[in-house]
Amino acid sequence: MTKNKEIGAYLQPGRRVHLVGIGGVSMRPLGLVLKGMGMVVTGSDMSGSLSTQELEAKGIPVAIGHSAANIEGAQCVIRTAAAHNDNPEIAAARAAGIPVFERAQAWGEIMRSYKNAVCIAGTHGKTTTTSMMTHILMEAGADPTVMIGGYLPLLHAGHRVGQGDTIVLESCEYCDSFLNFYPTLAVVLNVEADHLDYFKDLKDIQKSFHKFAQMATSAVVANGDDPHTVEAMRGIDCVTFGLGKGNRVRAENMCPDWCHFDVICDGEFYCHLDLGVMGRHNALNSLAAAAAAWLLGIPGDAVARGIHSFHGAKRRLEHKGTFRGAEVYDDYAHHPDEVRATIETVRTMGFRRLVLAFQPHTYTRTQALFPDFIRELSRADVLVLAEIYAARERNTVGISSGDLARQIPGAVHCETLPDVTAYLKQIAQPGDIILTMGAGDIFRAGEALLKEREER
Repeated sequence: MTKNKEIGAYLQPGRRVHLVGIGGVSMRPLGLVLKGMGMVVTGSDMSGSLSTQELEAKGIPVAIGHSAANIEGAQCVIRTAAAHNDNPEIAAARAAGIPVFERAQAWGEIMRSYKNAVCIAGTHGKTTTTSMMTHILMEAGADPTVMIGGYLPLLHAGHRVGQGDTIVLESCEYCDSFLNFYPTLAVVLNVEADHLDYFKDLKDIQKSFHKFAQMATSAVVANGDDPHTVEAMRGIDCVTFGLGKGNRVRAENMCPDWCHFDVICDGEFYCHLDLGVMGRHNALNSLAAAAAAWLLGIPGDAVARGIHSFHGAKRRLEHKGTFRGAEVYDDYAHHPDEVRATIETVRTMGFRRLVLAFQPHTYTRTQALFPDFIRELSRADVLVLAEIYAARERNTVGISSGDLARQIPGAVHCETLPDVTAYLKQIAQPGDIILTMGAGDIFRAGEALLKEREER
């Protein structure tokens, strides 16, 4: 994908646009933003959901299932990354000469009208840091426009359409989509090997992040503690953040729980942070948000209030309920580094056992990072493996969660989510934390467990 200046002519009031895959986490807010701009919006998705119901309730017709008839009347089509050229709607649009644009191209065009476009990228932590930044901007009275790849309780949504001059977006590297953006301020949280179904290797990923940072017209904030990020940013003038003393934005007087510390910017006190979320990774996320806020000229007291008021985005170590004395949590972690960070955080919470129900996300990621998954998943006291969540893929590599289970002593492989729920019900004990983890639908196993409790 590359930037396409043509799209600006189509994203105008009164124009008709059709969104393929409109129920997705960044497609749904895109549809609502385009409607708010005065466009006539329709959409389609493979299945109905709360997202499609919300869109319907707000006046956007959504067709369930993909059909060439769905694009009738559209002057352009915007597609999710999962919709390929063989999708009947994409094929019909191409045959009819109707322009087809990528989701990221649309967001890129939208952000061009803002004075401040804060694009938050990284292999991990994007949703949390974008959410933290949103809290800060709201506390500062900036009235921002926001696009987050998750649900933020403050907004009762994953997006917000504001009237201010700042837009903040979660910016994903998959398929180089963030290269369609126009950041004034680019934030790079970390760089790791991921999405290896698209990128060749870590160096290829670093090259993509380098290009992303080069596009920033005002400043780049980057993790100075992460060697992969430092290498990716080589040759770019960055404001670095981290725990190391060499960073322009760093933490001092850090408490052992990582939740309380001072933020020092260029050697001067900026603010004191009291986090409402746990873990070293969240301390770094908050430092990144504070660095971006400092560069935007936001007062330190607004940063402190914003960070203090943030208690997590949906599916980020989210407490779901209690089952037979065990606390049920859910987390979106799906990369080995994220798994490690979440488990390390859980270990500080004082539970007797960690019962981890993990659902690998995509066949290619599971295969490419297989040894890393074995190492990190082995940290659980009890490991239950759901079958791999296919997402956009087909199993052309012939891999299964059973392959992981055979390499991890004591691991249990369940072929279906009801099987996961049944096993969790069988082994749950008071003092346990039952943690469902993954980027697919593993959360349903924990929710089913809690629902069973309610129906007893």
